[in-house]
Amino acid sequence: MVKIGNLELGDFPLLLAPMEDVSDPPFRAVCKENGADMMYTEFISAEGLIRDAAKSVQKLDIYDYERPIGIQIFGDKIESMREAAAIAEEAQPEVIDINYGCPVKKVACKGAGAGILLDLPKMQKMTEEIVKQVNLPVTVKTRLGWDHNNIKILEVAQRLQDVGVQALSIHGRTRQQMYKGEADWNPIADVKNHPDIHIPIFGNGDIDSPQKALEYKEKYGVDGIMIGRAAIGYPWIFREIKHYMNTGELLPPPTLEERVNTCLKHLKFSVEWKGDRQGILEMRRHYTQYFKGIPHFKPYRTQLVESLDFDEIVRVLHQVQEELQTV
Repeated sequence: MVKIGNLELGDFPLLLAPMEDVSDPPFRAVCKENGADMMYTEFISAEGLIRDAAKSVQKLDIYDYERPIGIQIFGDKIESMREAAAIAEEAQPEVIDINYGCPVKKVACKGAGAGILLDLPKMQKMTEEIVKQVNLPVTVKTRLGWDHNNIKILEVAQRLQDVGVQALSIHGRTRQQMYKGEADWNPIADVKNHPDIHIPIFGNGDIDSPQKALEYKEKYGVDGIMIGRAAIGYPWIFREIKHYMNTGELLPPPTLEERVNTCLKHLKFSVEWKGDRQGILEMRRHYTQYFKGIPHFKPYRTQLVESLDFDEIVRVLHQVQEELQTV
């Protein structure tokens, strides 16, 4: 049984990675329905929370059916991060997660996200202050290091564990790699298998099929897997991995009807949560993935991403089901 503090997550949990502009409540809803064991919010700016910025505060929205869930915060100032953790705790998640992995320039080059991997003493101090501030378990998501000359993930893990972090998710790339190249899970395995490390270690990066999930579980010995980009427009990845791990069988892919129904559910929640215009705009990134591999989908996709009319989008999605079902 994998545990974060007293939170039990099963024998081999599948986690939904925090993804900016993706892991909002509508997206999390369809992932939870399809088997995600633990999910995280989009990362939330500490400065935004302290200033009560609407966009940051809205990201604190969590719903009971999503539990267990972690709220992820990022920032470069220790005091701000401590205050933000206290604000996040009031939203009553199960976990407070710290982002030490975001590679985006405007974050990392200010010393937040993966930028803090260049200053491990500061990282340790910041984490310690957050752990002291909140009563919830604190977890961290990070990367292997800043670049290939600075892979210090074992030291990072030891420092974080020493100050009370209760689980660590590691993306198998450096900051310099961004999302390019292959994720290297060997350093993740080195952390997991080190005799001094006793907190759960979750691996992240490039898991896009049930076969790969099982292979990496067996090869690297991690406590669970965090899935990010492979779940965008394909929340079924969680149930497919679980089924394959339990039975050795591959589930058939979702039917066209199921794809349309899940997409509609996602769209409706997106509009309810973000308002018509924003909800519709934010769904645009998902359509291609929801219908990936479906022949003759392209003209429908064009209509879906050009329309700002909710009823018209619903009509097009019903058309997709009716007209492509027989193709």
